[in-house]
Parts: sequence; structure tokens; C-alpha cells
Amino acid sequence: MSSLTSIPFQKWLAASPSISPLKSLLFKPTSCKPLFHPKPTHFLLRFATSVAMGDVAAADSGMDAVQRRLMFEDECILVDENDQVVGHESKYNCHLMEKIEALNLLHRAFSVFLFNSKYELLLQQRSTTKVTFPLVWTNTCCSHPLYRDSELIEENALGVRNAAQRKLLDELGIPAEDVPVDQFVPLGRILYKAPSDGKWGEHELDYLLFIVRDVSVHPNPDEVHDVKYVNREELKELLRKADAGEGGLKLSPWFRLVVDNFLFKWWDHVEKGTINEAVDMKTIHKLIEKPSISTA
Repeated sequence: MSSLTSIPFQKWLAASPSISPLKSLLFKPTSCKPLFHPKPTHFLLRFATSVAMGDVAAADSGMDAVQRRLMFEDECILVDENDQVVGHESKYNCHLMEKIEALNLLHRAFSVFLFNSKYELLLQQRSTTKVTFPLVWTNTCCSHPLYRDSELIEENALGVRNAAQRKLLDELGIPAEDVPVDQFVPLGRILYKAPSDGKWGEHELDYLLFIVRDVSVHPNPDEVHDVKYVNREELKELLRKADAGEGGLKLSPWFRLVVDNFLFKWWDHVEKGTINEAVDMKTIHKLIEKPSISTA
């Protein structure tokens, strides 16, 4: 983790004259022998970040209170391009494009595709208060496993599946008993990067989870603006409208990448009951967003 944090911390200190007292405290020579020093650079970054939080808070004073809390309290799992855990960082820092670009910060994510018994796919429109990609249409649920024991379990992607169950309740009010963890099928992983606007964006290693269940849906307005089930033809019409820019309709970049590369052939397996035949969790597909697709 030190390689991810030492360089930006030094740059941040050098560029921040308002915290010169902090510099003197951190770097004043001393003859005292420390009792312990685990991961000192990571500790110093956290300490300095907490000192400067007032400035950050002022800069993001217009952020919705719920989204603001999640941005600073949620700790995403940092991984390398082989999906090996290398540390953790706040959701806020993981979605700042300047940090993504400067440090190549990559975090683990998941995308749930939930079908009902008629094999219609549940879509959601993200709320107006979402920090990244507000009001875009996307798959059923998209979020992050957090840096906690239950969501770090690697075996059979259990940590990611636990996180998916948690977020389906948080975002869509779907009870855990409606979506048992063992019913999620991890089909594959994609790696992509996409800007949302000049400040925010995504750089994710995304687990694609499929599940077929009839569920009760009670959207959380802090997270979700609208929901709808679509069949294949209705989804194709949404794609056409998004490509044509009709009515300002936009799709999330990760959803569009999955649609363009995998979704319809996997949908065949869903309908045939052969979804396990499509599983490929060994490959990490590095996908590039099509420039013609708007993500602003």
C-alpha cells in the first residue's frame, strides 16, 4: 500500500502551505524511539487527510448529505489489474479522476443483472443526487464490496456476493431472503475506466453477477430515481434512443460495455437454464468505452 500513498502524500504536503504546522510535527527530528511503526506512510496520509477534511468538506458543500456520508465512510477495496488486493481507500478518493489518473487507483466493484421468471431484466435509473453518473439508466444494481471481513472473502467470490445482497436491500429494498447469496452466479470480470464529469469517474474491476428471482422492489430515493423491467426488444429500443440522444436518455458506461460484449448471448443462457455454461472467472476482460457513447 505504501507505493500507492507515499508519493501523493509528499506532493500534497509540499503543495499545502496552510498545513506547515503539520509538516513540522510530522518531520521534526526526535531522539525518541517509536514504540511501533506499522505502515507509517499510510498512517500519515490518513492523519493528514483528517486534518484537511474541513477544506474538503467546504469544497464539496453542495454534495447530497447521504452521498457525502457514503463517500467518506465507505472504504473500497484497492486491487491491481490481476484482482489482487493491494489496500483500501475511501470511496471519495477512488472516484476522483485526478487520483485515478495520478495513482492508477483501481477498485473492486460488482454489477448485478437480476431477471424475473419471465426473463425480463430489471433496470434502474440512478438518482439525481448520485455523485457519479446521476440519472443514467443501468443494470439492476452497481456498487462496491467494502474493505470488511465479510466482503473480502475470495472463495467463489463470496465477499462480492455478500456485498451484492447488502446493496440490493440498500438501493432497491429487496429483502435478503429474496436474493440468497448462493443464487448469484458470477459470470465474469471486466476492467474499465470511464469519466463522469471533469472531477469524478470510475476505474473498476467489476464482477458481473447474474440471478433469476421474482422479488419485491421498494426503491430507495437516495439511490434510485426509477426502475423498470425490460425484455430484449425493449432494451434494444433503449440502446437506440441512447445512441440517438433522444430525450436525454443515457446509459452507464459499464452497462453499455456489458451489453455490447456479453449480455445478449448470456441472456440466451438465462432463458435456457444453462447459465453455468457461460461462466468464465479466469479471464479479466479489459474493455474500452466506445467514444460515441455519452457518459457526461
